[in-house]
Amino acid sequence: MSGSRTIDTGTEDLLARVEDRVAILTMNRPKRRNAFSNAMLEGLQVALIEAERASDIGCVVLTGAEGAFCAGGDVKGMADSQGTRQVGLDEAIHRQRLAQRGTAGRIYEMPKPVIAMLPGAAAGAGLGLALACDLRVASENAIMTTAFAKIGFSGDWGGTFFMTGLIGAARTRELYYLSEKIDARQAETLGLINRVFPADRLEEETMEIASRIAHGPTVAYRYMKENIARAVSGEMGECLDIEATHHVHTSLTRDHKEAVKAFVEKKTPVFEGR
Repeated sequence: MSGSRTIDTGTEDLLARVEDRVAILTMNRPKRRNAFSNAMLEGLQVALIEAERASDIGCVVLTGAEGAFCAGGDVKGMADSQGTRQVGLDEAIHRQRLAQRGTAGRIYEMPKPVIAMLPGAAAGAGLGLALACDLRVASENAIMTTAFAKIGFSGDWGGTFFMTGLIGAARTRELYYLSEKIDARQAETLGLINRVFPADRLEEETMEIASRIAHGPTVAYRYMKENIARAVSGEMGECLDIEATHHVHTSLTRDHKEAVKAFVEKKTPVFEGR
């Protein structure tokens, strides 16, 4: 068993700890349903960089505190602030681009699997964060909504890209144009959620999945994730070529040799990540 430690995110709005090779990142503004704050987004970027680089982390779980996942942008905060007018249009766009790439973009591209654990609502940009993850595991209480049309926004945090890749353009248009709420079972049927559990079993079941991944063949997972990302947005021939390259690379790893030996001997392989 690996040890436990905390990750210093610089803010209470984003809590982060490592337990037995799983980094657990918790968005922590429960009074605002874990809506974004600047401190939360900065802390999330810090935690994701640490999770990507640290050798004692094999999987990441992203969740929210006290029964919600993330409400996305803080609409009340928008109403109370000057927003774009304080910094100018170009600067506001630049800042948001950096924040999006440092959070949703890093989740999507980082070479380790990321699981979104949804105890409740994921809305707007919060939904975008969930969709950027490799897997989504939800409580029966969870709901999803794009929400943007209801406040006159077009959408951000990668939601249109990630959702279209998961369920296609027609369904994505429906969910964005109408901004209706869908429950966990509807989202599972659509393909937005992988597994749904009773609320009192959600954390246990999610951590069991995360632990299996964290102790698995990390080199192979890294290549799998890149292969799938290329398949979503790449050209077929390029995807075939990169799959071949990655497959041969993994055939030379110690993890592969250990797994083959364990298979022949009818034992459980012990992966080392090399």
